Amino acid sequence: MAGPLKLGMVGGGQGAFIGGVHRMVARLDGHWNIVAGALASTPERAIASGQELGLAEDRIYSDFAAMAAAEAAREDGIDAVSIVTPNHVHFSAAEAFLEVGIPVICDKPLTSTSADAVALQRAVERTGTAFVLTHNYTGYPMIRQMREMIERGDLGDLRLIHVEYIQDWLSEDLESEGVKQATWRTDPHQSGAGGAIGDIGTHAFNLVSFTTQKQLERLCAQLHSFVPGRRLDDNAHVMLDYSGGTKGVLLATQVAPGYENEIRLRIAGSRGSLEWNQSTANQLRFAPLGAAPQTITRGGPTAGEAAMAVSRIPGGHPEGYLEAFATIYSEAATLIRGGEAPLLPTVQDGVDGVKFVEACVASSQEDGAWRTL
Repeated sequence: MAGPLKLGMVGGGQGAFIGGVHRMVARLDGHWNIVAGALASTPERAIASGQELGLAEDRIYSDFAAMAAAEAAREDGIDAVSIVTPNHVHFSAAEAFLEVGIPVICDKPLTSTSADAVALQRAVERTGTAFVLTHNYTGYPMIRQMREMIERGDLGDLRLIHVEYIQDWLSEDLESEGVKQATWRTDPHQSGAGGAIGDIGTHAFNLVSFTTQKQLERLCAQLHSFVPGRRLDDNAHVMLDYSGGTKGVLLATQVAPGYENEIRLRIAGSRGSLEWNQSTANQLRFAPLGAAPQTITRGGPTAGEAAMAVSRIPGGHPEGYLEAFATIYSEAATLIRGGEAPLLPTVQDGVDGVKFVEACVASSQEDGAWRTL
């Protein structure tokens, strides 16, 4: 590594949640320095946010278009941009940087509509510029272990998939109280067609796609808005039919009191099953058919190459959310430096995610009719 790459950021200024997380994880492995930003939607907040981060005055921008043009023209311009805005800005911001040849690291979901998602995919293909989607849960060592074991055939023919992403933070009408994170996530103009299904359901869907490498053939969904007056869903139940006859069930909810951020993935095949839970992220339960269940631990003697490749500290010392997220940024750095990073989420994963959301919404509106992507 010659030295840290230069990272710019669009969004993530004052009052934002995920922008601060992106900045922490980008720096964790020493691959990135934050040097520029268009951090807010108003010039005043953008300037104040940049000053708080200690950015040079000439690299604090009032909008992303000006930032893309200026950084592309600099000899010391950014090596990539991280886009951490509400969903409806993803397309226009990503396109602006792709068009000037600056690689993009974009938060999920890819865009707020499938039409924009496909258009962005075409822009990536036409410009040949690197693009990474931050489905950060794929960076967990035990998720990499699951993929490796399934690919190796340890479970046999896959039969059943159960995936859950459960939260409680939207159990009340926070958007009417002016809570920023609730306001834009429950606004169809900013979030897109899906609420919980777009915000966290896409993560659950992507975890299945990543670990099993299965193609979804059709789905049947019921979306609900339990909080009166809420314009988007806060709860989703989805039945999934995958290639090869594999059957799946997905639950995504943000209105279950007592569950702060529960993610669970269970996959069963003809020869065994695997189970992973984010609350015990350093452990993976493997139950071979006819044998006692085993616990595979991150950094332990039965962890495979895929898990060890993204483990930073010795076994018995827990790694968590920030480390998993940092893996995405570290692998993005490898890709941008010209190396191989085959497990990074791509623009195609983003297109699939947005189409998944829209298919769920359409199915629910049709009383649970089966829909394809």
